[in-house]
Amino acid sequence: MSGTARPEGDASRKAGDAARQTNDRAPRASGARAGEHAIGEFELIRRFFDRGPARRALLGMGDDCALLGPPAAGSSLAISTDMMVGGRHAFDDVDPSALGHKALAVNLSDLAAMGARPLAFTLALSLPQADERWLGSFHDGLFALADRFDCELVGGDTTRGPLNVCITVFGEVPPEAALRRDRVEPGDDLWVSGELGAAAHAVAERKAQRVLAEDHPARRRLERPEPRVALGLALRHLARAAIDLSDGLAGDLGHLLERSRVGAQLDWSSVPLAPELVELPQERQMALALSGGDDYELLFAAAPENRVAIDALAARLGLPLTRIGCFDAGETLHVVDARGRPIAWRSRGFDHFA
Repeated sequence: MSGTARPEGDASRKAGDAARQTNDRAPRASGARAGEHAIGEFELIRRFFDRGPARRALLGMGDDCALLGPPAAGSSLAISTDMMVGGRHAFDDVDPSALGHKALAVNLSDLAAMGARPLAFTLALSLPQADERWLGSFHDGLFALADRFDCELVGGDTTRGPLNVCITVFGEVPPEAALRRDRVEPGDDLWVSGELGAAAHAVAERKAQRVLAEDHPARRRLERPEPRVALGLALRHLARAAIDLSDGLAGDLGHLLERSRVGAQLDWSSVPLAPELVELPQERQMALALSGGDDYELLFAAAPENRVAIDALAARLGLPLTRIGCFDAGETLHVVDARGRPIAWRSRGFDHFA
């Protein structure tokens, strides 16, 4: 499906540790169901992924490469890739529509963290079987989100194998406005969008054999995260640096500290917790909110003089933006209570190879 017609940090990455389950949502590794015919690779692409002539790209699907036009004047191309592996980043029985949504959402979240505007994406898709019902549902979730953000599919690849969805996304951002991780300055405020810990809570409940209903807010946060693209664009001239929270607040904040060579003080009492966490013991709250991951909110650094503008932005977007600490000239992260006293904790963000 390239230009030629040949598609838990994350809390959900920990899903692979849970017992594997199979139902009608998982693409089957056997032949077609009764009354269905097996479809080949090129028919699969034509029916589920080829949406006709490119709208923005100079050349989309149907050739050996896609051709993207130059970004807007004064902008640079922003590129990111994320992979979702069945049983590792998602439970085996995940709704394929939710998988299609999330596979693109986590990539759009990377663009948001850079302050980039989405342009296009490619999709590499490995499936154990070309299951038409599964593909139809995956298509619906994927393209509903792509259309919302005017981000068109311009190519990719398909093959038979274990479930694996790999998306590369392209965006544009003026280089001087990019929210790079290496631009934090001592004295900057530390902000976060939304609420934290709901997705990690949903994973924990699933692993404890307490499966949440599909419309439960925590499960929706896990399976259908909302990329904060509008926020990222608005922060271009309000924030210095940003990162999206995929592997947990503590671990992702550590990336900002390392790249900018600064330290930080995190006020635990200010961290916005999802409602599901409010009644839990503090140790459990910290594990889910600081290390659980899959929040896909934006963590960002901004100068103190921008506080009023950021509060106004929160009101305009209808999205909570909470100041949860500050950066300093040190080298480490200190978590403190409302009175500034240190809180002992040992959690860290997710690591695929730990």
